[in-house]
Amino acid sequence: MRRDSLFYQLFAQLPQTLFDLLGREAPQGYRFDSVELKQTAFRIDGVFVPPDPSGTVYFCEVQFQRDNSFYERFFAEIFLYLRLYRQTFSDWQAVVIYPHRQVEQVSFEPYEVLVNSHRLRRVYLNELGSLETLPLSLALMQLMVVPEAEMPTAARLLAERTRTEAVPRPEAIIELITTIVLYKFTELSREEVLRMLGFTTEELKRTRFYRDVYAEAREEGLQQGLQQGLQQGLQQGETLVVLRLLRRRFGELPAGLEERIRQLSLHQIEALAEALLDFTTLEQVSAWLERST
Repeated sequence: MRRDSLFYQLFAQLPQTLFDLLGREAPQGYRFDSVELKQTAFRIDGVFVPPDPSGTVYFCEVQFQRDNSFYERFFAEIFLYLRLYRQTFSDWQAVVIYPHRQVEQVSFEPYEVLVNSHRLRRVYLNELGSLETLPLSLALMQLMVVPEAEMPTAARLLAERTRTEAVPRPEAIIELITTIVLYKFTELSREEVLRMLGFTTEELKRTRFYRDVYAEAREEGLQQGLQQGLQQGLQQGETLVVLRLLRRRFGELPAGLEERIRQLSLHQIEALAEALLDFTTLEQVSAWLERST
């Protein structure tokens, strides 16, 4: 999956994200769309269409690789759209999202006037602020550029914020967090990611993942064994996540240490998953096991 598709999923689920970026109150009625300009086979992937012709149309582009002809293409697409759909808006603005300034096009000529005007807002994700203080929609954006080593802690933080803050569509936000983590950790299953995010068994039962598993089991007539199998699967999934995180941090684990971890109960492995984020040495892992088993 391309990274920019994650951004467009976020825009589709939470259109107010664009207005959070701009520091404005989100108007009602906007929809996010991808618009093909058929006469030239141009496609603008991110268009926020106003609910009525008196509104402003917003063009949004995610740019994670340097393209020294980017602004030529972007403004060409915008002005063709303005010509074709002039009756649907009264004003326009463009937004480009970069991971950092070094990715941006080097020379702006002959579009320097537009690039430096109020018509274009350039956003650099590494300059937005901290995950703890940003609006949740912007924190989700920043999660996409967090280094892999910091991803588990950052993702758990946002999952916890989703549980404790009054946010729109919390289920959609959890799905987005899970998808972003899966993009980084391609070897993990969706269940393993949910466990990494700190879901308890009861919370996991309320996710779409669990509902899908339950629906499949019901269709196959396996309801009787579902709970037992799910409980065993949760324990195995949590153990696998913990072992992989430990290997990423400390390298290959001693066989005896790995075997001790595999023997932990579901409650114990959940406690270890919480504690391991603070460990800096394998000796601390061994000491925790001595205290807790």
